[in-house]
Amino acid sequence: MERPAWAPRSIDISVPSVSRIYDYYLGGSHNFEVDREAARKAMTYLPGLPKIMQANRAFMRRAVRFAVEAGIDQFLDIGSGIPTFGNVHEVAQTAHPGARVVYVDHDPVAVAHSQAVLAGNEAADVVAADLRKPQEILSSPQVSSLIDLNRPVALLLVAILHFVEDTDDPYETVAQLREALAPGSLLILTHASYEGIPLSPERAESAVDVYKDIRNPLVMRSRDEIARFFEGYDMVEPGLVPMPLWRPESAPEDEDPYAFSGFAGVGIAA
Repeated sequence: MERPAWAPRSIDISVPSVSRIYDYYLGGSHNFEVDREAARKAMTYLPGLPKIMQANRAFMRRAVRFAVEAGIDQFLDIGSGIPTFGNVHEVAQTAHPGARVVYVDHDPVAVAHSQAVLAGNEAADVVAADLRKPQEILSSPQVSSLIDLNRPVALLLVAILHFVEDTDDPYETVAQLREALAPGSLLILTHASYEGIPLSPERAESAVDVYKDIRNPLVMRSRDEIARFFEGYDMVEPGLVPMPLWRPESAPEDEDPYAFSGFAGVGIAA
């Protein structure tokens, strides 16, 4: 397999990556055949996966605009993935030219491509780090330089927590991040769930098994389990809902049925 010029020498291009699979679902070009093969296998069971990812991105953009309208000009996007059109910094800095954004990801391709996209943008940067080590993220030079933790921050955990297994205590991780943020900060979150998928749980589980096979288990949680991540936050209306129902800009009934898979919400730190 030939290594593209944009692929860091340090990565094994024979092993699938969830961020590159996500890039493929969104129509991006920063993925390898091994990623496309895994994505196509998952789509044989759950053909609406691209629609789910598109709904996820659309929610993220609406939530970022909401944050700017609420007066927030700092964004910490953990598990940001490979930049595609309509990134957090593009949406935030279009709405507020002075907005500051720090992306965080542990995938070397995501980090390398983010660095290329952000070259020359002094108000945005990227950290190579893992969500499961929140203190390393918070103490990183990039966060220290761009984010003032004494003022409200919009923390984005979009389509990332379902890749953190219960043994890694994701609730404690989210609590540590919350405790580091100033009152008035926002938590912007999406999470996969069997609830809302227009297929039998058995068929959806076969797609989940694909992620287990590539050693990136996808943890499907219930609405109540997802709601626990918002402890210490006051939910913004309309609460924790399927992605197309969170402050829609177009008629939800026009959305693909798969777009209603999983949940999205925004909370304000007390």
